[in-house]
Amino acid sequence: MIALEVKDLNKKYKDFHLKDVSFQLEKGYIMGFIGANGAGKTTTIKSIMNMIHLDSGEIHILGKNIVEHELDLKQDIGFTFGGIDFYTRSKIKTLTNVIKKFYKNWEEETYYNYLRRFKLDENKKINDLSMGMKVKYSLSLALSHGAKLLILDEPTSGLDPAARDELLDIFQELVLDGEISILFSTHITSDLEKCADFVTFIENGQVIHSSEKEEFKESYRLLNGNESQLNQVEERLISYKINSFGFTGLIRLSDFDTSSDIKATIPSLEEIMIYFAKKEELYV
Repeated sequence: MIALEVKDLNKKYKDFHLKDVSFQLEKGYIMGFIGANGAGKTTTIKSIMNMIHLDSGEIHILGKNIVEHELDLKQDIGFTFGGIDFYTRSKIKTLTNVIKKFYKNWEEETYYNYLRRFKLDENKKINDLSMGMKVKYSLSLALSHGAKLLILDEPTSGLDPAARDELLDIFQELVLDGEISILFSTHITSDLEKCADFVTFIENGQVIHSSEKEEFKESYRLLNGNESQLNQVEERLISYKINSFGFTGLIRLSDFDTSSDIKATIPSLEEIMIYFAKKEELYV
């Protein structure tokens, strides 16, 4: 079953255009949604949540159109941010008592199990929580009303490495039974190296690539060669850097002659993002 289908999204602003964005997330998997700041991640997520009016395109969640079934579907969606910036002087208990009234399938026992697991004191005020605790509180809320799709917008941004690692373990644990699916927006690619099953890469409002994570990385090659070898492949490179040994550059596997004597390795997600960002510097 497809948990999330994003089809041909278009949204035009004065200085930015979300153009023909399409991808699918299968049920029971984690998809990393990557791209530089300003690439279109948040605009796409707001579109999925029906928070902005699209020029064209469709969003289907669990087989239903979000525009036509918004109220019902949002019972099945857990939406978390990197922090909580509202009612910061309220206690956790007070805020939860307001939020839980919106969910017909609220599970009190599940909620308190997560509070215990995350060592959250419900008598603490929101502004007394660390960044990591705020994320854990948001996740506790999202997981206490039977959500089948989690949409996590930069949830690990600003967290220390230990807190990030703990959250990634939780995300992997959540999808084990195949009932929960996660769309995980981030620019911290090392997080996705650990926990993502699929990757969707967006740049300048357009999806560059969306596939299984290893397939995604294997569709590119990182080349290292001398100056004469650069002349052989320069026109086909996405971008490159000149160094004391010659050059290092990124190329699509489909554009690379594997019989070449140029040294080629499979890049990391971070390297792919870096060289796509460098492309704009080279060709502006």
